[in-house]
Amino acid sequence: MSEQVDLSTIPISPDGANGGPSTSDGPTGEQTITVFHNPENFNVKHPLANAWTLWFTKPSSGKGDNWNDLLKEVITFESVEEFWGVYNNIAPVSGLAVKSDYHLFKKGVRPEWEDPQNKHGGKWSYSFKDKRNIDIDDLWLHTMLAAIGETLEEEEDGEVMGVVVNVRKAFFRIGVWTRTIGKNIPGRGDGDVAGGKGRSAEKGKEILLAIGRRFKEVLKLQPAELLEFSGHTDSAHSGSTRAKAKLTV
Repeated sequence: MSEQVDLSTIPISPDGANGGPSTSDGPTGEQTITVFHNPENFNVKHPLANAWTLWFTKPSSGKGDNWNDLLKEVITFESVEEFWGVYNNIAPVSGLAVKSDYHLFKKGVRPEWEDPQNKHGGKWSYSFKDKRNIDIDDLWLHTMLAAIGETLEEEEDGEVMGVVVNVRKAFFRIGVWTRTIGKNIPGRGDGDVAGGKGRSAEKGKEILLAIGRRFKEVLKLQPAELLEFSGHTDSAHSGSTRAKAKLTV
């Protein structure tokens, strides 16, 4: 696994805010070009701790479309520069059609409840119902940065699978998917320490609450605004993404 990069050292926006990197000659005399100078022909990369895949769900036509036909894999990236290259070339959330979704998940994990790495998990989510007064593009950007920068959890937690934004007529919703609902996953191999192996239920709950609190800060929510956590199994059984909350922060 590549060494994790501290995203606080990387400009939040590609225009160089927060003091972007400068172009200089590298040790071999080759000019150092970052994505901030040339989004297509950069030669410097800051590796992320994990590779990530961006997915897109296009709106249903309402004619019995199959989910797999609506869900499209866009691109996989593994560096800060590649992330900004992708971000600069896709439509902002505010420009998406109603019933569209972006999903940003660790490579190898499909943004589906049924995926083996998701089926025992759940998600923290919040719906922004006042769409006109919410900068959804900024909130989604910071959610993605928190995910790829591994700042939503501790390194050994192994809980965060991906982040999602849903565009609906009455609201925007942003969520963080986790591997578990705070309990051990049955049948995990001894070599896999992620996903709560050996954790007590209390420790699992503590980790999920910590993720929720960090996510709440990313979304800039007020203390009285509740962020809710629900299990994927509960959502599937209820036939809705609005299953009864297991936890709140």
